[in-house]
Amino acid sequence: MSAWGSEDGRGPGKGPVDGRKDALLRLTKMSAVAGLLAAALVMPWVGGLGIVGRDAAAAFMGLPSGLELGPLAQRVVLTDIDHKPIAEVADREREVVPLDEISPWVPAALMAIEDDRFYEHSGLDLRGVLRAAMRTAQGDTQGGSTITQQYVKNLLIEQASTEEEVERASEQTLGRKLMELRHAIDIEDRLTKDEIMEGYLNLAYFGSGAHGVEVAAQRYFSVSAAELNPAQAATIVGVVRGPSFYDPLTNRDAARERRDMVLERMGATGHLEPDEVEQHQSRGLALDPTERGGSCYHGEQPFFCDFVMRWLRGSDVLGELQEERDEALTTGGITVQTTLDGDVQRAAEKAIEKYVPSEESTKFSAQAVIEPGTGRIRGMAQNLRYGFDDEELGTTSINLAVDSEAGGSLGYQAGSTFKTFTLAAALDSGLGYGTSFSSPKSVSVGGLKDCDGSKMSGWSVSNAGESDGGEHNMISATKGSVNTYFAQLQKRVGLCETSEMAERVGIHRADGEPLEVWSSFTLGDQEVSPLTVANAYATFAARGTYCEPVPVTSVRIGREGDEGTKEVKVSSDCEEGRVDRDVADGVNHLLQQTFEGGTAKGLGLGRPVAGKTGTTDNAAYAWFAGYTPNLASAVVVGDMRGGEENPLQGVTIGGRYYNIVYGGTLPGPIWQATMRGAVADLPAESFGPSPKAFGNPSAKQPRTGGDEEDDDA
Repeated sequence: MSAWGSEDGRGPGKGPVDGRKDALLRLTKMSAVAGLLAAALVMPWVGGLGIVGRDAAAAFMGLPSGLELGPLAQRVVLTDIDHKPIAEVADREREVVPLDEISPWVPAALMAIEDDRFYEHSGLDLRGVLRAAMRTAQGDTQGGSTITQQYVKNLLIEQASTEEEVERASEQTLGRKLMELRHAIDIEDRLTKDEIMEGYLNLAYFGSGAHGVEVAAQRYFSVSAAELNPAQAATIVGVVRGPSFYDPLTNRDAARERRDMVLERMGATGHLEPDEVEQHQSRGLALDPTERGGSCYHGEQPFFCDFVMRWLRGSDVLGELQEERDEALTTGGITVQTTLDGDVQRAAEKAIEKYVPSEESTKFSAQAVIEPGTGRIRGMAQNLRYGFDDEELGTTSINLAVDSEAGGSLGYQAGSTFKTFTLAAALDSGLGYGTSFSSPKSVSVGGLKDCDGSKMSGWSVSNAGESDGGEHNMISATKGSVNTYFAQLQKRVGLCETSEMAERVGIHRADGEPLEVWSSFTLGDQEVSPLTVANAYATFAARGTYCEPVPVTSVRIGREGDEGTKEVKVSSDCEEGRVDRDVADGVNHLLQQTFEGGTAKGLGLGRPVAGKTGTTDNAAYAWFAGYTPNLASAVVVGDMRGGEENPLQGVTIGGRYYNIVYGGTLPGPIWQATMRGAVADLPAESFGPSPKAFGNPSAKQPRTGGDEEDDDA
C-alpha cells in the first residue's frame, strides 16, 4: 500500500501506488514542453523574452537549471542529560520527516486543492499553464502552478540570502514563471513524485512560524503529522495559499471557510465520500495549539539555552571556521545533549526562589553547579525571569551566572571566597597549617609587590566582625575568615604568587579584562561570575585537576537512525596537576573546618563538604562557594541596581529582615538547599587525607573569637 492508498481502494488519495513509470513521465514531460512552446508561437508577449518561432524549445531548455537540493533549515534541539528537550532554536521552525511519517490525508488534501493531476503530469500542467499565461498576458496575473513548481518557488525562497533574492523568487512575472517551469522539469527528472511530495510538505510555510507539516501539526493541533485526520489536514493545507490570511490562530472564520473548500475538493476528486465531507465540514476547527517556540525565550531554560548557543558558536564542535559554525546552526537539524541535570537544576531553582523570590524586588541571586574532574555544568539558575523589558521588575535578559562574553554580567566582587587561593598559594610555597600571625582587629601591611615588581603603597585592613585579637593559624583563621590574618599571609606568600594561584585554578574577570593585582586581592576585590568561582573550587575538589567548563555532552547532526547521521561526543579540556595534589588536599582539609564551628556552621550536608563564605566591603555582595568531592557550586546575592550603591544592609528579602547579609546567612542556605537535592543520589565520597607535610590537622588551634558571623571584608 502506498502513502496514499487504502485496502478498500477508496483511501485518502486516487494517485497511483508507486507513481508513473519513467517512460510515461518523460513522454508527458515532452508533451508539456511542446504545448508550452506551441503557445509561445501565438503569443506576441513571448517575443520579448527571446523565445520565438522554431528556436523556442532550444531557448527554453537553455535556461539555467540544476537547482541545488541542499538540506532544509531545521531546529536546533537542546536536551538535558536524560534527553528531555529543554529548548528549541531555529531561524525557521521545521522538523523534516519522511513521507511515511505524514498522514496520507495531507498529500490527498494538497493535491485536491492545488494540483489534482500531480501524479499524471511531469511538473507542467498544460491546462493550468496555458490558462494562467493567457490571463497574465491580458493583465490578470494568475497562478496555475503545479506542486512541483510551488516546490521550486519555495526552494528558491528558502535559499535566498538577501531580500532582493526573496523578491525575485516571489515576483509575478513571466520571466520568473518560465524559470520556475525550467527548474520544475529538471526536478522531475531528478526526483520521484514521492520525493517531490515529501520535499514540498517539509518545505512549505504553514503560518504561525511553522515551516513544514510536522511543526504545523504540532502548532495547530498538538499532534504529529502522522496523526492528522482529514479535517486537520485540510485546515493545514488550506493555509498555504495565504499563510497570514488563513492562519487558524488569528483568523478562524477565514481558516474554516478555506478548510471547507479543501474538503469539498477532496470529495470532488474522490478522496472523501460526500457524507464524510459534510461530517467534517459540520465541525469547528477543534484547534489545540502548542505555544510557538523557535528561540531560547520560549524554552524551559532560556538562560542556559542562550549560554549553550553562544558556546556552540565559539566551539570547533560544528566546524573549524566561524562561517561553518554559523551555517550549521542556521541549517539546524541538530540535537544537542547538554550537561544540564534536571534534578540539580530544579533543586537550584527551588532554593533560590525560596530565599530570594523575584517578585517585586531588585535583589538577585545566581548560582552555578559544576562537576569536578569533568567540567560539566550540571545547573545554572537565577531568581530573575527571562525578559527584555528593563522596566519590568524581576526580569532580565542577562545570565547572571556567567561572564559578559557569554551573555552575562560584568561580574561581582567575590569577597573572602578569594582567601582560598591565598591558602593554596601558602601551602604551595611550603607553609603549613601552623603558620600563625598576631591578628588584631586592624593591621597595616606594607612591602607588597605586584607581578611587575613594583612596590605597593601601605594597606590598612580591618576585620568585619568582632573577632578577638591574638594569634591565628591557617585553621583558626579560615574558620573565622579573619581578614587581618589573610592580609599578612598574602604578604608572606607574595601578592603575585597569590594572584597566579587564582589564575591557575581558572579565576578570571567576568568583563574579560586581566586580573588586577592589588593589595586587597585576598579579600576578593575582583569582579567574577558564579560559574568561574564554582569551577575554581571544583579544581580543589578534583584534587588539583582543572577542567574547562563545558555545557554540552554530544551533538547529533541529523535524525536519529537516519543514514548519514553523525554524532560528535564532547568532553572538556582537563589538565591534571594544575595544582599539586597535596596542595589541593590541604585546601580541602582547611575548607572543611568552616563547617565545624566556623562561618559555615550549620550548613553541612551530612557528608564530607568544604566551602567558604564571602562578603564584600559594606555587604555590596554576599557569596558562598562550596563542594563535595563530586559536585561544586557557587552562589551570589546582590542588587541589580549595583551593590555598591544598594548594599545588603537593612534589607528585607523573601520576607526576612537582614541587618547585614553575610555569606553564611543567605547565600549559604541557598547553597545548602541546592546541594541537598543535587547530591541526594550521588555517593557520599570522602576527600583525600590531609597531607602530613602541612602539620597535624587536629592540633590545638588558637581562639577565633566567638563571632560566628562572616568576618569578610
